[in-house]
Amino acid sequence: MELRPLGASGIRVTAVSLGTMTFGSQTSEHEAHTQIDLALDHGINLLDAAEMYPVPPSAETQGATESIIGTWLAKDRGRRQRVLLATKAVGRGASPWFRNGNAKLDRANLLAALDDSLERLGTDHVDLYQLHWPDRKNNRFGELDYKHADDPDETPIEATLDGLAELLASGKVRAIGLSNETPWGVARFLQLAEARNLPRVVSIQNPYSLLNRSFEIGLAEFAIREQVGLLAYAPVGAGTLSGKYLDGTVPAGSRRAVDPRKSRYATPRADAAVRAYHEVAKRFGLDPLHMSLAFVRQRPFVTTALLGATTLAQLKHALLALDLILSDEVLQALDAVHRDNPNPCP
Repeated sequence: MELRPLGASGIRVTAVSLGTMTFGSQTSEHEAHTQIDLALDHGINLLDAAEMYPVPPSAETQGATESIIGTWLAKDRGRRQRVLLATKAVGRGASPWFRNGNAKLDRANLLAALDDSLERLGTDHVDLYQLHWPDRKNNRFGELDYKHADDPDETPIEATLDGLAELLASGKVRAIGLSNETPWGVARFLQLAEARNLPRVVSIQNPYSLLNRSFEIGLAEFAIREQVGLLAYAPVGAGTLSGKYLDGTVPAGSRRAVDPRKSRYATPRADAAVRAYHEVAKRFGLDPLHMSLAFVRQRPFVTTALLGATTLAQLKHALLALDLILSDEVLQALDAVHRDNPNPCP
């Protein structure tokens, strides 16, 4: 599989990576291990986790995803050299079971969060350490209509960067990245890194799919010009582009069936867009899910598409798209649908 640079870190990641947020909830330890084996057999070299996983989040399961990856690594010492590990630290607004309800992206919290993650993973370092969401108040997870409010309790970005610099210097982290971040946030991280000779972020993990192309508006240029490549999560709209949720259907065992939180992809305009994309797939003889994943993988600002699956069968089906290249004709047809149905699931 194609290898792409992770910013200027010197690390190279595969164009598709394995997301793991169901490990420990919908996906058992045994099946999770089987998924990792299958992904690596297909050339994937990056596992993406988070201290918050699995989802939906709970005090009882928090950290289980990292622990399951850790038990997979523990089966063979050579496995750590075969795989890149990425994980994330939560910021303010996290559930109260994180660090006695005082989770922040300051030095003390970052050091504590990373050490806990390393213990669960059973390793002495992670290849990419990401901030799961900003510590300041901003729009994320589908929120619109930004309303600014100064917040004296937010952690200044320079303080966060100081903490991350210490983690890099310790050798416990090879590279740092952002997640659920805005253009202003990326610009500020880069500005402070340059002005204060602090480490640069090398990636941003944000949603990107045929149903949500908002990354293109303000962040794609940063990704290319500043080498802050996109780790695209939900590249098939959390399963929505498969069509399984059309007309309000909620299949048993699906994410929407087990997660009480409203899906950002369950919007009034989603069904029309999904149907239009399915028509394109039908016209060109493509599987809708494969087409959707290939679209994300081919974008010039995408470093890797994070592919997640609840079951091994779902992962096997999705992996059939690894070599699919969409023609210019298909891409033009997808753009036409987007013009008629712009970002139905922000």
